[in-house]
Amino acid sequence: MSNIDEMTAENMNQKEIILVSISGEDRPGLTSTMTRILAKYNATILDIGQADIHNNLSLGILFSSDQQVSGFILKEMLFSASSLGINVRFDTISEDKYTEWVGLQGKNRYIITILGRNISAELIASVSGALSEQGLNIDAITRLSGRIPLQGNSEAKASVEMSVRGTPKDKQSLQSLFLRISSELGYDISFQEDNVFRRNRRLVCFDMDSTLIKTEVIDELAMRAGVGDQVKAITESAMRGEIDFCESFKRRVALLEGLDESVMKDIAVNLPIMDGAERALKMLKKFGFKIAILSGGFTYFGNYLKKMYDIDYVYANELEIKNGKLTGKHQGDIVDGKRKADLLRLIAQVEGLDLQQVIAVGDGANDLPMLSLAGLGVAFHAKPKVKENAKQSLSNFGLDGLLYLLGFKDSYMD
Repeated sequence: MSNIDEMTAENMNQKEIILVSISGEDRPGLTSTMTRILAKYNATILDIGQADIHNNLSLGILFSSDQQVSGFILKEMLFSASSLGINVRFDTISEDKYTEWVGLQGKNRYIITILGRNISAELIASVSGALSEQGLNIDAITRLSGRIPLQGNSEAKASVEMSVRGTPKDKQSLQSLFLRISSELGYDISFQEDNVFRRNRRLVCFDMDSTLIKTEVIDELAMRAGVGDQVKAITESAMRGEIDFCESFKRRVALLEGLDESVMKDIAVNLPIMDGAERALKMLKKFGFKIAILSGGFTYFGNYLKKMYDIDYVYANELEIKNGKLTGKHQGDIVDGKRKADLLRLIAQVEGLDLQQVIAVGDGANDLPMLSLAGLGVAFHAKPKVKENAKQSLSNFGLDGLLYLLGFKDSYMD
């Protein structure tokens, strides 16, 4: 074989890697047209990604083909792009660059979820800047919420999700920075590891008072008993973690002695349900989640919510009643922070779940043990101490903000 023949054979076996970047007005059949050209020349698609913003397409295709046919592929793509009125650009990728890119797939992946009434440029700049400083790269940004109207709307919801790759230099400092950005700009920012458990969570354990409902029921009972100020002061101190929950519970319940049982029913039928709670519970049940109430409040009210929303488990405290009156005592073990964590673990075992598949949501210091134990612990409209110690927090949204942390899109729900 001559040298010329050897060179021709060598060229026939050489592969070329090319990145095609396509942009322009979106229309049906565009992706099909471009990929059929690749199919015609037996090209191999190594990666493909597509996004549509305001009916403007951004499509990227990374392919490899025999070097001898690459020119024909590019020529036909350029002709098709001209016919469709779109822009196309070609970049040759070296084997070294491609190999380096492939090696990145073993890196850690994280999901950043941003929630608010709108998404400001300042917010995106602050979050992306923080990620860059930590050596993290954004692979994709996806809108979870519906399209935002131009007119102001106090009920509007805006949420985007960033897929991030890399290993943070200091994860704790990054989370602290996100907490500060959230507070300063009035948004919620969630930072979660993207793993198989995040996509397969099956149990949600809610606190009840100031989480599923907008009040502390014991405060409501105390007002009817004429001891509202005394009980409220003890409640707030306990929620801040200043006094032991069990001791504060006994002291508060003792002040209710003599209250008529009929007052409990009147309070139950008028419970103020937390913003977004009905939507969250409805969607979680629709998609097969088990739901539990683990509350330092009272079973009477938890069971009332159980009937309303088809909740699977309720564990709370039982008030002692004799002759139609509260005795100022309780029955059974007190559901404090430790007990909540133990119950979460027990329910997970009954349901055959790993703890990483469990979500816990609460607002008080007595919720921290279960928030720490669950795979996803969310401090909801919580005190500063609770937010600082929880894995995630929701402070500027209703309870349905939880759905966005799970990756739900409005298109799934509405």
